[in-house]
Amino acid sequence: MKAEDLKLLVQDKYGQIANQSKQENESSCCGSTGCCDTIDYSVMAESYEKLAGYNMDADLGLGCGLPTQFAIINKGDHVLDLGSGAGNDCFVARSLVGEKGRVTGLDFTDAMLEKARQNAEKLSFNNVEFVKGDIEAMPLSDATYDVIISNCVLNLVPDKNKAFTQMHRVLKETGHFCVSDIVLEGELPKSLQQAAEMYAGCVSGAIQKEAYLDEIREAGFQSVEIKKEKVIDIPEEILVKYMQPEEVKQFKQSGSGIFSITVVGRK
Repeated sequence: MKAEDLKLLVQDKYGQIANQSKQENESSCCGSTGCCDTIDYSVMAESYEKLAGYNMDADLGLGCGLPTQFAIINKGDHVLDLGSGAGNDCFVARSLVGEKGRVTGLDFTDAMLEKARQNAEKLSFNNVEFVKGDIEAMPLSDATYDVIISNCVLNLVPDKNKAFTQMHRVLKETGHFCVSDIVLEGELPKSLQQAAEMYAGCVSGAIQKEAYLDEIREAGFQSVEIKKEKVIDIPEEILVKYMQPEEVKQFKQSGSGIFSITVVGRK
C-alpha cells in the first residue's frame, strides 16, 4: 500500500475506535464491533489506573507502554503527545506539569480529537490543547516543547525518518523524548507483513528494533536508550487468520518476535 493509503486506513480504524469504550475495544480485535481482523489491543496495553491524572473516559486501551514513566516531566514543562487519541497520556502528563505547565496533543483523526476535547472540557483543564496534524509534517513551531511523549503511534507512521526529524525540530535545545512503541526482532512471515488490518493494529507497521533506534539517531538525537522492553505474545487464534497452522508453528519456533519498547533520547 502507498503511504497515503496507509494513513487513510489508520484514520478509518481509529475513527471507529474513538466511538467505543475501552471494554469494547479490548473485546474486539480491531476495536470495531463484530470485526476481528487485526490484533487485540489488550495484548499490548498496560494499566494506567494507578497513575496520577488518569481519566477513565480517555483510556481506550490502545497503548503498548507507559511513556510518562521514564519521561522525566517536571513542573512547568510544555509536553507534546504524538498521536494523543482521546487524551489518556495528555492528562497523565498534565498532572506532572501542574497548573503552570502545558500539554499539547497532536492527532490526525477527527473523532479522536473531538473526544479528547470533550474530555478536557469535562475536566475544566485550560492548559491542555489538542491540535490536528500529521506527525510527518507537524503544524507546530520550532524549539517549542520540553518533552515529547508518544504511545504505540510512531510505528504506524509510514516515513519514520520524517517523524523523528520533526520531533527533533519542535523540541527545545534542552528537550528530550520518551516513546513507547512496537518493534520487531527477526522477520515476520510475509502473510503478516502484507495484512493491512494488522498495520492498523500496530504490528505490520513496525520495523526492526535496531533500524528503529538508527532512525532516531539519524534524526540527530543523542543518549538513545531503551528503558523497558517486553515481548508481545499474539494469541494463536489471531495468527491463524493470517497463516496456516504449520506456518504458525514455524513462526513460534523461529525466535522472531514482536516487542514493546520504551525509548528515551535527548536533542
